[in-house]
Amino acid sequence: MEFLSEWLPFLMLPVMAIVLFSGYPVALILAGVGLLFTALGWLTGDIPGVAFLNLPLRIGATFRGNLIYPAVPMLLFMGLAIEKSGVAREMLLCMRVLLRRVPASMTIAVIILGILLAPAAGLIGASVATLAIVALPTMLEQGYKPSIATGSVAAAGTLGIILPPGIMLFFLAQHLNISMGSLFLATIVPGLGLAVLFMIYYVGRAAWDGTGAPPIENEFKGQAGKLLLYVFRSLALPIALIALVLGSIIAGWATPTEAAAVGAAGGVLLMALTRTLTPRLVNEVVKGTVITTSMVFFIVVAATVFSYPFRYLGGDDVIIELMGATGLGDFGLLAVILLTIFVLGFFIDWIEIVVITLPIFYPIISELDFASYVGSEEMARVWVAVLIGLVLQSSFLTPPFGFALFFVKGAAPPEVRIADIYWGAMPIVAIQVVGVCLVWLLPAIAIGLPMMAME
Repeated sequence: MEFLSEWLPFLMLPVMAIVLFSGYPVALILAGVGLLFTALGWLTGDIPGVAFLNLPLRIGATFRGNLIYPAVPMLLFMGLAIEKSGVAREMLLCMRVLLRRVPASMTIAVIILGILLAPAAGLIGASVATLAIVALPTMLEQGYKPSIATGSVAAAGTLGIILPPGIMLFFLAQHLNISMGSLFLATIVPGLGLAVLFMIYYVGRAAWDGTGAPPIENEFKGQAGKLLLYVFRSLALPIALIALVLGSIIAGWATPTEAAAVGAAGGVLLMALTRTLTPRLVNEVVKGTVITTSMVFFIVVAATVFSYPFRYLGGDDVIIELMGATGLGDFGLLAVILLTIFVLGFFIDWIEIVVITLPIFYPIISELDFASYVGSEEMARVWVAVLIGLVLQSSFLTPPFGFALFFVKGAAPPEVRIADIYWGAMPIVAIQVVGVCLVWLLPAIAIGLPMMAME
């Protein structure tokens, strides 16, 4: 038993990693491994029996008084309302009309839609599948190559997770102990910068080799008033709603929960204005919100069950000692952490990665000294959070394991091959790498806006 006692903290992470490949739900694996090692710790005398009774209290403490978790279901409701009401498709078609003379106009419209639907980016699978269903058939009908169409959908679907008010940012802010408003501001320039680089690539490629569809006819020719009304209804109202949610949090006018409540109410209003506020669609939106919220919260509970024995057995100290033994400096340790997160992004969604790895890595991250490089200790954590978000987004797109690419394939028509999706993703990944390197080398890209807001 004494031999087993010494090895328990070293075995938890490898056991979890091995069982993850079994295909069972991640939440069940986390909770099962946590309970297993709690029991083993009790048998070896390292964990007292009362620890089993403390688990429910620990779970309750995770949610009690937290302003982030109540916001999650309301933001998801808002995103689903925009999708189910047909507003997302109308936004795409409206931008298609406005950008009709731009080469590769539909790819530009899809990327902009990915930005606007950031509140709906609760989980990568849902976000990518939504854009694929809305945009892919139209793009293929217009003559876009499958690699171009799927690449733009994958890029846009993952772009939302690092742009405010994407739900992942709420969790990153909580686990890295940073201000929500600061993180929202910090992701704006890197996120929009990536979007601009994506657009430049698609427009440039279309102008070079003609991979974009031919311009469409202006169906509103000579009807300026009708066009303005169409743009207001299909594009301006959803943008105003998202801006209201985002702006109220950044400006400090509302807590995340209050801002999310405004977003949920706005989602209902949009359904009413589009005449889709029917019992059937409301039921679909509520059902989808409940299912996704339950999945997110189940994973959070399971991660709490897992981390409880891990910390009790001294797992945090083991990780710190192992990292320290590498002899790497602060930048080297940060690179190892980012590489670990990058690899995990091949297999599981961001929610599992954030709630599992960040509590484990936070003691190390908090010891890293980037204050002189970035400007302050608080801004250093914000900079690290932006890097984590960008690395996660990159891993979801990287062939052959890119998490988002499989969801594109699942939602794409049968004639789209997985090879087309891989070829379409490669230039996007190259742009992502450029984005990560720029933020690493020039922290002001991420922390410039938060620093200006603090002055």
